[in-house]
Amino acid sequence: MLKHPETKYRPFPPVALTDRQWPSRTINKPPVWMSTDLRDGNQSLFEPMDAERKLRMFRMLCDIGFKEIEVAFPSASATDFNFVRMLIESGHIPQDVTIEVLTQAREHLIRRTMESLRGARRAIVHVYNPVSKVFRDVVFGMSRAEVMNMAVSAVQLIRQLADEQPETEWMLEYSPETFTAAELDFSLEICNAVTEAWGATPDDKVIINLPTTVEVATPNVYADQIEWMHRNLEWRDSIVLSLHTHNDRGTAVASAELGLMAGADRVEGCLFGNGERTGNVDIVTLALNLYTQGVDPGLDFSDINAVARTVEYCNQLPIHPRHPYVGDLVFTAFSGSHQDAIKKGFAAQRPDSFWSVPYLPVDPKDLGRNYDSVIRVNSQSGKGGIAYLLEEEYGVVMPRRLQIEFSGVVQQHADASGGEINAAEIWKLFSMTYFDIAEPVCYRDHHLFEHGTAQGIRLNVEICGTPHLLVGAGNGPIDAAIHALQGIGINVQVRSYEERSMSASGEANACAFMEVLGPDGGSDCYGVGMDSNIVTASIKALVSGVNRAGLSVSGESPATRGAAWDGEAAVA
Repeated sequence: MLKHPETKYRPFPPVALTDRQWPSRTINKPPVWMSTDLRDGNQSLFEPMDAERKLRMFRMLCDIGFKEIEVAFPSASATDFNFVRMLIESGHIPQDVTIEVLTQAREHLIRRTMESLRGARRAIVHVYNPVSKVFRDVVFGMSRAEVMNMAVSAVQLIRQLADEQPETEWMLEYSPETFTAAELDFSLEICNAVTEAWGATPDDKVIINLPTTVEVATPNVYADQIEWMHRNLEWRDSIVLSLHTHNDRGTAVASAELGLMAGADRVEGCLFGNGERTGNVDIVTLALNLYTQGVDPGLDFSDINAVARTVEYCNQLPIHPRHPYVGDLVFTAFSGSHQDAIKKGFAAQRPDSFWSVPYLPVDPKDLGRNYDSVIRVNSQSGKGGIAYLLEEEYGVVMPRRLQIEFSGVVQQHADASGGEINAAEIWKLFSMTYFDIAEPVCYRDHHLFEHGTAQGIRLNVEICGTPHLLVGAGNGPIDAAIHALQGIGINVQVRSYEERSMSASGEANACAFMEVLGPDGGSDCYGVGMDSNIVTASIKALVSGVNRAGLSVSGESPATRGAAWDGEAAVA
């Protein structure tokens, strides 16, 4: 039991703001969004992104619609420095996108940072130093005047170095780190001094970013702090007031929403909220919260599954199945009463009416998703649903999205039969759905070979009953098989891949699960393969996915597709 908090922790004092205005305001337009997935988000990863993942993330952020992206902490590592140089020198930055970099308020780090940006069209230099009393007294042993001098001197140096690179359009961002735990009068004093040192004007604004470096109070206190600063900053018309909320108390989204009501113009965060400790504000949640209130967030999340899969790949972190809007289970109802209410809501919903469906705050189709009702089949077994029975009786541990997909198959069977479904029937349905598919492509066998630095494959299949030998090469067996199938006009896109052992024994079968995109950008579906060899299981899963997605074979013969090397024929 927790004991005696009153003697160990003290409540955060309220802000002296008796005429606060933010409680009566609503958010009627989106903020300026700044993604820090590549900087704050990346530095929190157990294994930071390599250059390939960082570039893939950067391109996706641009496609979503971010116009400001914090790409690196270039003075912290050669990897970050080189990534900034690659973006600039290789022309990866769209004309309407501004890159941002972070630096501490130290001369040698500032000089290294400015060097990384040489040749950029437009750049934001984000400089920070801690300002709260505990940092001044305990961490740095500095007075208020010394902390002020550190910030102003850093800004003056950045101004000097920026003037030496006139080919770049420069913007300054300053963060009084630990703002929420600092005295408001000192935060105001230092932000005014920085604004003056930069020489900000209404046509050349400075970004003043007020972070909840650590959440130390309820969101309403943060809103009071933001409104107090908004009303008291000396050159407010020359300032873009920015928020960077962390999630130590689990209220980063609420703090950002109230901060916008309190007068802020801009929000920094990560797509799904990853970051140091408990993370940054979740921009997907914040943006889609606006969307559900009739406000266009200015960011494109119409294919939220594609965004989620890319972020999971780049961060190598799973997204929680109950994550707002994007989790695998947030548009899935297990409860019979929920299913009934949602079904009636869909029936009553009119295309020209405001959205009003029970239990669903947003139309899943707006995000490229669907609503799923999942039958529970545990009335006799007493130990769980479909997924539990397949795992317990047959050793198949399905990914969550496959659980949702296959549950629809079970639901149809249950509706048709009207009776209880036992584990054997579920396994039969699973086999018929994913394994026993003979048309149009039927896997026979394969042989791997080395093709220079690539992996080659000879893939024996039957296509509509006719045997063919397909040849392909790629960066691994699956990629090689995908290229081999392209030789007969099957262009399969793999969204995700997982493999699992089916038991703890040394002779265990392996099960592979492959999520593929349907033709013409249709719905994703799964293919499943099982074999004692994981490569074979993976290729079977690929073929299963091709057949289930309805990916058609072109009318050209394989021999005319040119999918062979070293004189190998591409047909049997």
